[in-house]
Amino acid sequence: MTRRPYGLICPISRACEFLEPRWTIQILTELWNGSTRFNDIRKGVGNISSALLSKRLKEMEALGLVERVEDEASGTIAYFRTEKSIKLEPAMNALAEWAQCNIEAEVALADVDVSTLMWFVRRKIDLAELPRRRAVIRFHFREDPPPKYPHYWLVVEPGANLPELCSLDPRRDVDLYVETGVVSLGAILEGRSSIEREKERGGLFLSGDPGLARSMDRWLRTSVYAALEGIVPLP
Repeated sequence: MTRRPYGLICPISRACEFLEPRWTIQILTELWNGSTRFNDIRKGVGNISSALLSKRLKEMEALGLVERVEDEASGTIAYFRTEKSIKLEPAMNALAEWAQCNIEAEVALADVDVSTLMWFVRRKIDLAELPRRRAVIRFHFREDPPPKYPHYWLVVEPGANLPELCSLDPRRDVDLYVETGVVSLGAILEGRSSIEREKERGGLFLSGDPGLARSMDRWLRTSVYAALEGIVPLP
């Protein structure tokens, strides 16, 4: 169906039309966070099919928002933001800051996908704050109804750049067990709550290695927007 134009002389409306197709802003955000490969973008964006992501990336390339680069030697393909996309950063930052300070925590954290949340957690692990040995951290999400994969394992190997994220048991001895919920963990990451507060209110329970438990506030980094003044907290 042909979309009826707004009929306005308004740069904000034009910008919204340009970015309106579903997932466009989320894809740009994932590229902003450092993902360049198709599968990494898909995992970071969340509930998007491979077919739709492929379609949207082609549309964004045609609009000059994304550059597709193929390595002829290896056959791998990477996606990068263009200068046009990079110039959107101030506007996207302003939107994020507005959301942190004006949208209720329960609304902001509602319907968060567990697998996408854990992909975000994977990027927020500060490896320098973990022991110089293999460390295995198991997360159990106490949701009702339970998600498809209620357990996730982060396996940190010495010298690795990022932890390995598993939704199936990697058959490694677990060092730290984390019992939590999507809202509680999301609130910690977004600065709408804290580890200590969630432990007090029953949203977070840690067991296992006492050193890993005590240092969680150091090895689990929060969002860049967690330090804003005026954030609407989780009640």
